[in-house]
Amino acid sequence: MLTDLAYAMGPNPQGAQGQGGGLMGFLPLVLIFVIFYFLLIRPQQKRAKEQKTMLDNLKKGDKVITSGGEYGVIEEVRPNTVTVKIAENVRVKYGRAYIAAIRQTDEE
Repeated sequence: MLTDLAYAMGPNPQGAQGQGGGLMGFLPLVLIFVIFYFLLIRPQQKRAKEQKTMLDNLKKGDKVITSGGEYGVIEEVRPNTVTVKIAENVRVKYGRAYIAAIRQTDEE
């Protein structure tokens, strides 16, 4: 009776892997990665690509919002900086990366 119990807990006599062995053990990890990719990684990459495209297409006269929340109009665009007019006779120079969005003309 005790030998049967010990044999039941031992490895398979043919050396075959039972259920859940081999590739099936990695299936939950693969599914978790796929879910993370479609819910977190892919949308973040898409947003970064849109932001880079927006920054590359800045031009004089665009109405923008900075990351600090200032509303203004672009006066000058250089490779690394943008000069923004935020009031009469008030111009501020920002790094290109600090432009958060181009606003629509009807927004204030």
